[in-house]
Amino acid sequence: MFAKILIANRGEIACRVIRTARKLGVHTVAVYSDADAKSLHVELADEAVPIGPSPVGESYLRGDKIVAAALATGAQAIHPGYGFLSENPDFVDQVVAAGLVFIGPSAASIRAMGLKDAAKRLMEKAGVPVVPGYHGEAQEIVLLASKAREIGYPVLIKARAGGGGKGMRRVEHPDEFSEALSSARREAKAAFGDDRVLVEKYVDKPRHIEVQVFGDNLGNAVHLYERDCSAQRRHQKVIEEAPAPGMTPALRKAMTDAAVKAAKAINYSGAGTIEFIVDASQGLKADRFWFMEMNTRLQVEHPVTEMVTGTDLVEWQLRVASGEQLPKTQSEITLAGHAFEARIYAEDAAKGFLPATGTLHHLKFPDAAPEGATMRIETGVRAGDAISPYYDPMIAKLVVHAKDRQAALDALGAALSRTEIAGSTVNTAFLAALATDPDFAAGDVDTSLIARHQETLTIVPPPSGEIVAAAALAASGAGASPPSDDPWSSLAGYAHFHGVARRTRLKFGDDDIAARVSVRPDGRFQVALDKPFDDTNSHDFRAAPRLARWPGHIAVFEGAVGYTFAVPDPLGRADEAAAGAGSLRAPMPGLVKLVRAAKGDVVIKGRPLLILEAMKMEHTIAAPHDGVIAEIATEGAQVTEGTVLVRFVEDQNPSAAAAS
Repeated sequence: MFAKILIANRGEIACRVIRTARKLGVHTVAVYSDADAKSLHVELADEAVPIGPSPVGESYLRGDKIVAAALATGAQAIHPGYGFLSENPDFVDQVVAAGLVFIGPSAASIRAMGLKDAAKRLMEKAGVPVVPGYHGEAQEIVLLASKAREIGYPVLIKARAGGGGKGMRRVEHPDEFSEALSSARREAKAAFGDDRVLVEKYVDKPRHIEVQVFGDNLGNAVHLYERDCSAQRRHQKVIEEAPAPGMTPALRKAMTDAAVKAAKAINYSGAGTIEFIVDASQGLKADRFWFMEMNTRLQVEHPVTEMVTGTDLVEWQLRVASGEQLPKTQSEITLAGHAFEARIYAEDAAKGFLPATGTLHHLKFPDAAPEGATMRIETGVRAGDAISPYYDPMIAKLVVHAKDRQAALDALGAALSRTEIAGSTVNTAFLAALATDPDFAAGDVDTSLIARHQETLTIVPPPSGEIVAAAALAASGAGASPPSDDPWSSLAGYAHFHGVARRTRLKFGDDDIAARVSVRPDGRFQVALDKPFDDTNSHDFRAAPRLARWPGHIAVFEGAVGYTFAVPDPLGRADEAAAGAGSLRAPMPGLVKLVRAAKGDVVIKGRPLLILEAMKMEHTIAAPHDGVIAEIATEGAQVTEGTVLVRFVEDQNPSAAAAS
């Protein structure tokens, strides 16, 4: 076993690797960018080395700096985690040339599976079924459009390099092909440095089922059963589970046999995942699955496999890379129970899952698993950390395991309802809604489920009067001197306050809220809202609700939903420069990738005006109303959240402008 390894990653996966390494007595070296100087993975590692500025191209993608850090600290091997350089064969070559061990597959194996088109040709030769489509080298638009017509719409355009839903577009009609292709190419180029694509038949009711495989350097290869990752938004996984619901013995055998065959075809060593698309339109059948791609690394969702098989896949990685044989044979790997993993992101589900930034002023996970279940929280952040625009906005993975699917699903919902995060918009309410969706709960899942139910899943009810009153009570300070973070304990029995109502003000979105807070003789706290939010404008409290507070804000939690209220500074001045109907501001920091309008253009509501690239994804910014453009951002501009992207001519009638 290695004495010391370097982890060429950040966030939760770096923390995850550190945990297993520590269990095995292996010392760890972390690397970090400027933005991560005080991050959790840096704190947990035995040593840490700075590798450059915050942008990934200047830090986590600099293989030369990472190899130099490993050599300088005496590390014997490098664990790549996932993302960044984990599937970069040139980096593997750098590591090996420096006399170090890459904890993962060989460069040859990565190259064999790294490009989707070449991988599918290889799988065809190995006898693994592949999705009908065009996987050739020629990339002329006329040829690709012709192939799409031959395949038959709808089709899926996919970047041949990389994954994670980036550079992927579903196309319903030939008229949409050109625009979708351009968009997919831009995103693929930005994410992977390769804008080449393949075109495949879009399966009507697709299930995304993948098989975890593992090989060693002695010629052995096994599978650790399947995971279902069909719950996706924007082609990115949201909730994963193992085993796949509705899996039949015949399909499981066919898929796992194909997965092991694929791994052996490239002499695979280490952790890998064979991803299949399954046509579930007529149930799960052994002749209705096709190879999509292989991820030559550890997957984000690997904990559900660990839960149902009782394995530590990171430990397996370290043992295999150090020359040991696989810890178990195929017959020794068994399934037990059911597991779910929910990815908690800083994102606004109601706004098309727009990534969010912010400081995690409050971060609290359940102290224990629900009865009859076990739970893991995989995270790389803690309270006070910032979600930056430079990296993926995942906050944590909540993983639960129970005796069967229903028990595990109940445990997932219960754990989400006790998770509290404030300071950034998060998707916990969406995840909780998905966990209780009737189709999802029944195991009737496919990759379009979220899109079909998106409106229902992303609705967050407005705060009830009781929630507003709780926020007002917390904001009031309620008699403490100085104001306490716990007004309930500070007010209890404070007789002098009984006859005096303390006034307080709040803001929730665009609503201004005024309230009066007082203490009743029996010790209850009474809040009267000047602006009623329900039929009752007076609320009594005996027990403290779940809440968090930080300067200028109060968050109140109800189930998996967190409501954040602003507490105005009575001495502060309103921002006179706030954006109104006359301007359109950036919803997040990013790069203006493409501008589709110009000064003087007459636009209608919904017309795409520009494309903002943020957190490795493209986001279309559309006109919020009809108008005439007075100013618009320039292509290539790097903007911060709140930057004015478009300014409209005030009091201009678009029809009149067009006529003139």
